Amino acid sequence: MSNNNNIFYAAQQAIRRHATGSNILIVATTLALIVVNVPALSGYYLDFWTQPVRLQIGDFNVFSHGGHPMNLLAFINDALMAIFFFSIGLEIKREVLVGELSSFRKALLPIIGAIGGMVMPVLIFSWFSAGTDYSGGAAIPMATDIAFSIGVLAMLGSRVPVSLKIFLTTLAVADDIGGIIVIATCYSSNIELVYLLVAAGFLAILALGGVMSIQSKGFYFVLGAVVWFLFLNSGIHPTIAGVLVAFTVPAKPVFEPMKYIKMIKKSMDHFTVAEGEEALSKRTILTPEQMNWLKEVEHASDKVISPLQELEDNLHPLVNYFIIPLFAFANAGIYLLDMEPVSAFEGVSLAIICGLLVGKFVGIFSFSWLAIKLKLAPMPANSTWSMLASVSMLGGIGFTVSIFIATLSFGGASAHMHDLLNHAKLGIVIGSVLSGVLGYIWLHYTLPKGDANA
Repeated sequence: MSNNNNIFYAAQQAIRRHATGSNILIVATTLALIVVNVPALSGYYLDFWTQPVRLQIGDFNVFSHGGHPMNLLAFINDALMAIFFFSIGLEIKREVLVGELSSFRKALLPIIGAIGGMVMPVLIFSWFSAGTDYSGGAAIPMATDIAFSIGVLAMLGSRVPVSLKIFLTTLAVADDIGGIIVIATCYSSNIELVYLLVAAGFLAILALGGVMSIQSKGFYFVLGAVVWFLFLNSGIHPTIAGVLVAFTVPAKPVFEPMKYIKMIKKSMDHFTVAEGEEALSKRTILTPEQMNWLKEVEHASDKVISPLQELEDNLHPLVNYFIIPLFAFANAGIYLLDMEPVSAFEGVSLAIICGLLVGKFVGIFSFSWLAIKLKLAPMPANSTWSMLASVSMLGGIGFTVSIFIATLSFGGASAHMHDLLNHAKLGIVIGSVLSGVLGYIWLHYTLPKGDANA
């Protein structure tokens, strides 16, 4: 299989995983909105997330911040989401090494589009929020949710050119890099230098392990957990630790594929030579020698897949089917019963809606249009300007990372900050839904009726 086919297969697998996860995300979000607005259940829902979380070793609590135990909501947002960002880090590293970001020319269009899709929403939000008490949330509408956006494309099946699916996936990955930079630089405070220096030491050990191609996943998890704890207490947001640890995981396997193939062939030859095909066609208990040959194959299989690829593949079910839906269920509960309907389209809600719906579309499409017109990058294969514009509209589905940044921006304990957070979440949901629906309708009437890749 050629390198291009490898890249194409990896992109298809990523698209399939994200599209499937979006359905569970929709259910979790809907359930949260229902539960928090049912008076008999809302109290239980809100109190549940305040429960303390402890992993006690003597007097030391692993899940503590500043000597105080984390509550369940903080555990989800700061610990479980670190695993989410760890998986993003693995995905970014793979894309840079063998994926769409490995070729400068292929990566340039979605990267330029992603830059436009981050700059324009921030400018629009900043214009709406100038002189207000919610101006600190300018980064909220700059995110693109890969699961939801790819999920919408998946609804249209083979009518969507694969090049557009790859464009949107790569754009969302580049967008994640921007979000990581924003979280690292804008949501860190009261830096504890000692914790940070010790964390840097452990990261150096992890990096050395990656250079030496240490294959043990436990090595990266255990030391990664130490780095996470140190970041948590250093003032740097702990999710950044997940990304940095991911970058140290080696992408090079112990065995090259040809050596693996030869080992398998040798082991399989033992079976046919020793027993014959007729004996092997019966269901019989394996001999000790056959067990050893199969264990050689199993051992070789572990050595031919790099830790980076294996971890990324193993973490996707955990992230897509548990962590992200749980994050949505815990954070998307917006209490609507005491809100005036008009408040959904004013203040911080309106700024976010316009940032997602208008800013993302204008930024992604205009920057992509300019890159193609200046011949910096080609138009995605089998695509038209209208198709590119409709996919740009899907970039306005912010959701997961937007809600995450909103909780960082307006996570204060005061009633006013809670109100700002509620309205910010409402703006994210409305802006994301409008972007998704309009993008889907536009694509439906723009795409060819048959297979676009035939």
